[in-house]
Amino acid sequence: MIQRIQYMERLKAFKDNHLIKVVTGLRRCGKSTLLQLFKQDLLASGVAADHIVDINFELMAYDEIREYRQFYKLVKELIPKSGKCYLLLDEVQQVTHWEKAVNSLSVEADIDVDIYVTGSNAHMLSSDISTLLSGRYVEIKMLPLSFKEFLLFGHLPAEMSVDDKFRQYLKFGCLPAVTTIPQDDATINEFLRGIFNTVIVKDVVARTKNKDVELLEKLMRYVIVNTGNIISYNKISGFLSSQQQGESVKSSTIASYLDTLEKAYIVYKVDRFDIKGKEQLKTLSKFYVTDTGIRNMLTGYSDNDDIGHVLETVVYFELLRRGYQVFIGKWYDREVDFLALSQKSRKYYQVTFSMANEDVKKREIAPLAAIRDNYEKTILSMDKTYLTDHEGILYQNIIDFLFFE
Repeated sequence: MIQRIQYMERLKAFKDNHLIKVVTGLRRCGKSTLLQLFKQDLLASGVAADHIVDINFELMAYDEIREYRQFYKLVKELIPKSGKCYLLLDEVQQVTHWEKAVNSLSVEADIDVDIYVTGSNAHMLSSDISTLLSGRYVEIKMLPLSFKEFLLFGHLPAEMSVDDKFRQYLKFGCLPAVTTIPQDDATINEFLRGIFNTVIVKDVVARTKNKDVELLEKLMRYVIVNTGNIISYNKISGFLSSQQQGESVKSSTIASYLDTLEKAYIVYKVDRFDIKGKEQLKTLSKFYVTDTGIRNMLTGYSDNDDIGHVLETVVYFELLRRGYQVFIGKWYDREVDFLALSQKSRKYYQVTFSMANEDVKKREIAPLAAIRDNYEKTILSMDKTYLTDHEGILYQNIIDFLFFE
């Protein structure tokens, strides 16, 4: 198993305190493996095996444990009578009202437990649960592999160039399991179709009132085709209604469906930020699909068609990995692809495939040049050039960006 260093460090930073550690993220992004890596680390540090209770609720061994009282009874039977116990609970959202049992275990005076849970749906942290566990949990949001992590798996020929490996990353995506299966279109597309269907069935349809699987997939395809474009619920409603053979699709339905797709971590919503007014805008957003492999499986992939939006997707999630809060930057009537905010910095990014065309160059420079502040501004592209900046606007190759902070 390859270490996911960023997430391991976060788990270890919260180890042995009274907070419940909740790891969330898209199915198959590596949450279960992270818990197993953490278990190995505990054992290596001297924790006795019988002081680690490891339960994966997707295994048949626990198939009958679906209610919080059963869950509580099971854990109480497994916890040792004395000493600290590490409780690792994988896909805990399978248990109804799991939070009641976890909350009780975390506060009972006669046991000493350090609790770690994973889940593939944000409904597990709904307002009711957040209220019950208020102040007693920390969420660690896990993403699929970064490009640097992808290369660590060593599943591609050593003689393959970094550029070709990056194209493979763009095409087949960044779910860890993709690196373990034959690297051909048919096999990987079948695997990704299985994951997508599981997400839709288990994390969307089964947990919400949204039962129209066909409409959900049409909505996903619309989001993909419009990656990088501002989306309004009314516009989507009009388009999908025209595809439904006369059956109207309400904008409120679209809003609800997109919300459920977000809660399943398969799409991420990016809001606009008024740079001049210094405020987040509540209308008109962009959406990015978490894994480019699932994206390409649904709509097809070409090295030439829509590559700019695939690159934009990769950059967006890389900025999230680096801990930034990411927005679309709005400066009067101009738009910047990404405004990345942290407590210490503010950065602006434009993403394009190439700046070789003069019209493209002018288009990408214009919004950055218009912003009158002294924060770092960068254009990311696949170009390899000796030019490093233009009037204070930095140029950087995307692969270099993914390798270096």
